[in-house]
Amino acid sequence: MTIDSDGFAAPPALVEHARRFLAEGGTPAVPRVAATVLLLRPADAGFEVYLIRRVAAMAFGGMYAFPGGGVDPSDSQAHPGWAGPAPARWGERLGLAPAAAQAVVCAAAREVFEEAGVLLAGPDPATVVGDVSGDDWEAARVALEQRRVGFADLLAERRLTLRSDLLLPWSRWITPEFEPRRFDTYFFVALLPEGQRTRDVSGEADRTLWARPADAHARAEAGELTMLPPTLVTLAQVAAAGDLDGVVRAAATRDAATPITPRLDLPETGHPRFLLG
Repeated sequence: MTIDSDGFAAPPALVEHARRFLAEGGTPAVPRVAATVLLLRPADAGFEVYLIRRVAAMAFGGMYAFPGGGVDPSDSQAHPGWAGPAPARWGERLGLAPAAAQAVVCAAAREVFEEAGVLLAGPDPATVVGDVSGDDWEAARVALEQRRVGFADLLAERRLTLRSDLLLPWSRWITPEFEPRRFDTYFFVALLPEGQRTRDVSGEADRTLWARPADAHARAEAGELTMLPPTLVTLAQVAAAGDLDGVVRAAATRDAATPITPRLDLPETGHPRFLLG
């Protein structure tokens, strides 16, 4: 998928689905609230972002995206330890009630642990756990993924504090109306904690990679990596920040509450394109 001044070229399969939805007078599905995280790490040539490719059988299968997923009921539970902005402050940034904002932040932290093996938590508000790739941690991650334990329970059992301050709000995207599965997704950025490393542990991905945002964007434009507009746009945005300090500064002033919904333009002549609005 490529971007230019007229928007994004739309994949033929999505165009066909959109035309069928409109012809049949389909009713838009209610979007499920979700969270996704851009994990960033320093590199010789600036910084890199972590990408996963969803397995074909999943929604948006075959697409490269960032670790993330829907908010789970367990994400609404009170957490024993919480570092960073209070839920009320998160609510102001995300345009949500405090409890709903807390659930979104918890979902972001939970999903990045489930899908990338990275845990944004520590024994106190000023530290982060180190390597979490051992067998005991992997057993805890699998139990969490299988919903045999809640995220709050996992943190409490290990006497950990959720480091919400390590998540920086970036943007909010809502899936177009013609999609059968829709998400209202809050995007965050986070620096990979020192001593931790990403692991290809999620059964929802069939490939993972670290890449400079500008390089990943260029490969997507060249057709080497398949991405939907939110991923492509976000890569361009973080690349434009220049370096990790620039990303942090940019995140502090971004509007993460106003949703962006790609709209598919289907002209009688010419190529269908996604427009942002």
